[in-house]
Amino acid sequence: ACGPTFGPELGFGFVMGTFHDEPVLVIKADIGNRSLGWDILPPGTSRYTFEVDGKEIVCPGYGENERTIAEGGKPRADEWYAGKQYDDYTAAVRAVLDNFGERYPEYAKQGYEVAGFAWWQGHKDGGNPAHVAHYEQNLVNLIKAWRKEFDAPNAKWVIATVGFHGAEMPEHYVKVAEAQLAVADPKRHPELAGTVKTIDT
Repeated sequence: ACGPTFGPELGFGFVMGTFHDEPVLVIKADIGNRSLGWDILPPGTSRYTFEVDGKEIVCPGYGENERTIAEGGKPRADEWYAGKQYDDYTAAVRAVLDNFGERYPEYAKQGYEVAGFAWWQGHKDGGNPAHVAHYEQNLVNLIKAWRKEFDAPNAKWVIATVGFHGAEMPEHYVKVAEAQLAVADPKRHPELAGTVKTIDT
């Protein structure tokens, strides 16, 4: 009763479960209409300025929004801020991992390992030139932030490029895809070499 389509997690989970002899737990933290340059902005990302049509705009850093930049202070409980979705995703994954033994008592003694991350995103960023221009660095920051958050310094990352419109992809999406491919380039990011792979969809 869910309609004619399903998300990638079903096929992904089946392949992971078939490939590995060990039990595999796939945790999906996802919602549409979210950008890496704003909603999922990782901690440590600083405020910056960007020129659009001859006008300089201020892009909030993690934990900021337009009001906090103008007035100071922290976001109110009812306000969105740069990185709010990062915080929500992290909390959702933590809710599973922090209660792992209770949820999966048969594996409580052996525990778990965060072995890897799969990332398929980029559509909303394509509509914002500032987010497009900073996508590569924001994704590198995200990889480092979640590896640290989940104590998984060598966890593999697989990235699927934004695939909207296929070969007819508009230029702003091409730039997002190029940034996603660049993150896995060992010459550009030697610190990620051998642990990050981008697949061009």
